[in-house]
Amino acid sequence: MSDEAPVLLAVADGVATVTLNRPQAMNALSKATRQALHDTMRTVDADDAVRAVVLTGAGTRAFTAGLDLKELGSDASALGAANAESPVDNPVKAIEQCRKPVIGAINGVAITGGFELALACDVLVASTNARFADTHARVGIMPGWGLSQKLSRMIGISRAKELSFTGNFLSAETALAWGLVNHVVAPDELLPLAQRLAGDMAQIDPAFLARYKAMIDEGYAASFAEGMALEARLSREANSAVQPEQVEARRLAVQERGRGQA
Repeated sequence: MSDEAPVLLAVADGVATVTLNRPQAMNALSKATRQALHDTMRTVDADDAVRAVVLTGAGTRAFTAGLDLKELGSDASALGAANAESPVDNPVKAIEQCRKPVIGAINGVAITGGFELALACDVLVASTNARFADTHARVGIMPGWGLSQKLSRMIGISRAKELSFTGNFLSAETALAWGLVNHVVAPDELLPLAQRLAGDMAQIDPAFLARYKAMIDEGYAASFAEGMALEARLSREANSAVQPEQVEARRLAVQERGRGQA
């Protein structure tokens, strides 16, 4: 892939594939790359032709090695900009706020800020080359993109502390066993799998899918009781408008699709 643009975008059949495109720098998140990723995610969120997103990295070595440490070491303002309240320098917010489902196709290492970027996705799939590491403590930088809160909720607090306090790498196979990723496949199978899953999601009505995603995310951020109350309220509001003939037509379509997957 060309390294002329730090982020590449391709759209086909309702699926946007967003690629971090600095393979020579392990797709490190320089300020320019963060800006480009933010802008790209805003673009796909606003594009009605896009119904699902795949986020990956160029090459096979790295999804992203996180913040560009060379840049941080030479620019006193770079770290503060990365943690700014404005989402312009925080691509994680742009991913989290995308109303379309985002599948992270983790093609190589996802380290520290790159790990946080992966955790912003709705679903993770990984190649056998993938490895995850939280080296915040070893670098002496506190996480600011959600890792300290998300990781423990996904894999358990003890496992999260082990990773964060050691900086050790987590293999793709262990990430699968711990529930961090949904699938692990050979490198050449990764993008086709991610795009196939995104294609399945793209078949769902986009307005409905956006509401469903928001309900899950808002409930996940609340207590269990608050999440249950949220679901009950939103379910009453949405389902009261559904007509019986719509349910029957969709039920038949679901049955037919199920027979094809058997």
